[in-house]
Amino acid sequence: MAGSESTRLEAIVLAAGAGRRFGGRKLTALFEGRPLIAGALDAAFAAPVRGVILATDGDPDLAAVGRDHARSLDRLADLQVIVVAEATEGMGASLAAAAAALPEDADGAFVFLGDMPRVPAVVPARLAAALAGEVDLAAPRFQGRRGHPVLFGRGHFAALQALGGDVGAQNLLAAAGSRLVLVDSPDAGVLFDVDRREDLG
Repeated sequence: MAGSESTRLEAIVLAAGAGRRFGGRKLTALFEGRPLIAGALDAAFAAPVRGVILATDGDPDLAAVGRDHARSLDRLADLQVIVVAEATEGMGASLAAAAAALPEDADGAFVFLGDMPRVPAVVPARLAAALAGEVDLAAPRFQGRRGHPVLFGRGHFAALQALGGDVGAQNLLAAAGSRLVLVDSPDAGVLFDVDRREDLG
């Protein structure tokens, strides 16, 4: 798979978590004056993608934030909100449901985490450009640590759809070998997430 303007990429924003360590309703909490999920949506819509899938647990407020954000970018038609029936099982179940919603002709999909609001805008394009030949999986790194988002080529879609429970794609990344390329990030935004209320600053 080659990274080019003709590559058909999609974005997934995982937003179905319960936010237990936070105390619930994390993604609609205000972070720097906006709902926390807004940062992840910014990065997803800025990526070289045709559309964005927002995977939720059915929270109508979260879905409304997503639609309002897409509308403000004049990208409402490009947003698909899905409800993950097994959201309480964990990230693996959410990722499987989102992967199942990808268009059949998609060549790849970015996976953004809803609680990561500071992903540098340049990172997704760099990940897309890194896909070539046998390399069909790309992730950013900062100071030697792998971060998010991760870009999965279509060859990984079946494995994503087979995930379940609270186990995400870590095993897929660990087993990828030479199929995975790491791309340097300009800052630590690919590592920063909000787990607890004190992380809101």
